[in-house]
Order: sequence, then C-alpha cells, then structure tokens
Amino acid sequence: MSATRSAGPGQSYFFFDFISPFSYLLLEQHEKWPAIPFEFTPVELYKLLDRWGQPHAATIPSKRVFTYRHALFRAEQLGIPFKMPPSHPFDPGKALRLAVAAGSNITTVRDIFRFIWRDGRDPSTPEGFRDLCERIGVADGARLIEQEETKAKLRANNDLAVSLGVFGVPTFVVNDQIFWGEDTLPMVLYVARSPNWLDGTEVKRISSLPMAPTDADFS
Repeated sequence: MSATRSAGPGQSYFFFDFISPFSYLLLEQHEKWPAIPFEFTPVELYKLLDRWGQPHAATIPSKRVFTYRHALFRAEQLGIPFKMPPSHPFDPGKALRLAVAAGSNITTVRDIFRFIWRDGRDPSTPEGFRDLCERIGVADGARLIEQEETKAKLRANNDLAVSLGVFGVPTFVVNDQIFWGEDTLPMVLYVARSPNWLDGTEVKRISSLPMAPTDADFS
C-alpha cells in the first residue's frame, strides 16, 4: 500500500466520506453508474472544506436540519433503506482508515456505509468500531488503523482530491472533470455517453466566465 501517488491523466475516481449520507445514497445506485473503472477513494470531508474555506453544514443549524431531511427524502424517493446514526456529525476517522487498510474495494466500502446509514450505527464508538470490524471481517482493525502507512495513505487521498479541485463529497472525477453530489449521476451518465458535450461552445463559455470586480455592490 503506497503512501503517495499521483493522479494519472484520465483516471476516474469516486471520492467519498462515510460522514456523508449522500455518498451512501450514491453508492447504493451503483448499478446505474457508467461502466467506468472508478477508483474508490476515501477522503476527510472536513479537511476538504477547511482547505477551500467552506463552512461545515453542522455549524449552520438550519442547513444541518435541511441536510438530514433532504437525505431522508432522497432515500425514500429512491427506495433506499435509510436510518440516521444516533448522532451526527460523528468522527468518521476510524471508518475511513479501516476502509483504507482493507483496500477500499467496493464490497468493503458498501458494507461500511450500510453499517452506518442502513443500520444506523456510530463507527466512532468502541463498541461500534468493534462491530464494524466484525461486519467486514477485519479482526485486527484497531491495529491496522493506527499504522502510519494507513494514516499516510488517507492523507495522500486528501492531497489528491485537492490537487484535482475536489471540494466536497460525493464526487466523481471523469476525464479530469469534477461531478459533485448525489444528484449529479444523470450528468455523469450523459457525459459518459456524449463526452463532446464538454467541448460545446456554451459549456466552454460558462466554464471561463470572469468574476465580477471584488468591490462590486451586490446589495
């Protein structure tokens, strides 16, 4: 397990954090994903938010409530089993490092998501983490997540995400382009079928729009 790696041109990624219910909901729609070999890449959402100077949803009470309601609504709309963990936000660090240590394959990642968002469990508690390790069949999880190699790999994932411009989760990266959010799947599918759309005149124009002067009056 290499601690560092660079993004290869054209490599496709699925960036996620277990703290995100929308990452769970998007993964549960995996059968709809385009036939692209995505690299499952766990990252620390809060570190991405801090890097780009974005506020955490939990720090805005109205946004926190809306986020939970929206996640539940989307789950019901999609017919996906959904149960919030007993508290949120929780510390996803152990679960993220466990996924890294276990190889971040789709089966392991999906099992961890389901433990949290289908069973409604908190992976950050001693009991919850023990049960999670048992669920995915990793007997020595407590030791593995403390290895420097595991921690370094997660840091490298964060650095990779930032280098690609990733600012949140869930995020697909396809052909070096970012697609953010659970509801972005139709766009990913469309671009996978019609890659030339990104080269269209209007897409290029809006992709390079100038910003208004910093001293502009937006009131």
